[in-house]
Amino acid sequence: MIGKIVSAVVGKKIAERTAGMSEGSGALLGVAAATVLRRLGPVGFVAAAAGGLLAKRYMAKRQARRAPAV
Repeated sequence: MIGKIVSAVVGKKIAERTAGMSEGSGALLGVAAATVLRRLGPVGFVAAAAGGLLAKRYMAKRQARRAPAV
């Protein structure tokens, strides 16, 4: 129960920083992510973390390409 509340708060905070995402949808995403990670177990958690890291790197490279050269 407490884990769902914490994950909802974290999801809400992430939604505040993400364009096009409301706080409610961020909270739902946080709860869903916590539930999925709990079901996947330790290997799934590591795979999700690695996927998140790769997605972050991809987005950073994409953002750098879009930035105008000064």
